[in-house]
Amino acid sequence: MIRTALPAEADLIADLHVRARSTYYPDGLPDDGIDWTAAWRGAIERPGGQVLCAVEQGRIVGIASFRTPDGAPADTVKLFQFHVDPGHWRSGIGTALHAACVEEWRAGGRRAAVLDVHVGNRRAQAFYDRQGWVPDPENPPAEGDHHLFLRYAVPPRE
Repeated sequence: MIRTALPAEADLIADLHVRARSTYYPDGLPDDGIDWTAAWRGAIERPGGQVLCAVEQGRIVGIASFRTPDGAPADTVKLFQFHVDPGHWRSGIGTALHAACVEEWRAGGRRAAVLDVHVGNRRAQAFYDRQGWVPDPENPPAEGDHHLFLRYAVPPRE
């Protein structure tokens, strides 16, 4: 089941976020000083933003956060966070969560989606490639970048 996240779930979502991100940092997740519970609560409560969660057997196993980025056209959405609990990788949860995002984007009249993915996160890059994301021609990688910028053409309603 995929549904909108609740503010009371911010702790659970932050824990999943940290577990998933920790997998692609070879020396461990850097201490960025961010209070991720507060950040997720803010994302859930933010007007104009949305956080979806995938729930399996009563447990949150996937999360996605998106909104129109500041200064972007109204028909563009940015996927800010997208994580599946590592114990549930390759089980179809990510694909279902992505499809739910695309449906939300369509319903909101979005035509394009953008994201950035860590250069060391090859697993996520392969997932996004399978979903139809391509390198963003408006944001080519620069030397020393730690992220790749991808773009997705939201298919119109059939």
